Amino acid sequence: MQCGQELGRQGAACRIRDQGDDLDALGGLFTYAPEKQLYYAVEAEAVLGHGGAQLAQQAEQAVQGFSDPTAPNWAFGDLAGSQCDLALVRLYGGDLDGAASTIRPVLDLPASHRNNGIVMSAMRVRQALTSSPAREAVVARDLRAEIKAFPASRPALPTGKVRACTR
Repeated sequence: MQCGQELGRQGAACRIRDQGDDLDALGGLFTYAPEKQLYYAVEAEAVLGHGGAQLAQQAEQAVQGFSDPTAPNWAFGDLAGSQCDLALVRLYGGDLDGAASTIRPVLDLPASHRNNGIVMSAMRVRQALTSSPAREAVVARDLRAEIKAFPASRPALPTGKVRACTR
């Protein structure tokens, strides 16, 4: 069993055993909803270059977990990151068209939503396309070019939103 899968299994087992207490209600940076735990477990495997049917199923579940913008744990960055991870997993599994369709919503994000984490996730897909056996396919070349054009930076404040401070 791969290390990331084993850690994911251990994390899921710990979540089942956890009883929680009143401190858990405080939340915070290290409080992970199950969908975020799944997203990070899949990302660990995807970054290591793993694919396969079981990981693709988990990646699809992670995307589904962030697909409802009214859900309490929804975040556009987590949705985009999980979509990039699913694209990687599909690419590593030999599904170039599936990878391209999965990353499409990320590439269609408005520039104001393209934060560094999302850009870096998209760039991981671009790097994987570069080393993929399908790298010479038209879809792969076009997708690499589109990701390359994906803005790597954005203004700190949107245009027209800056006002002079007066005292």
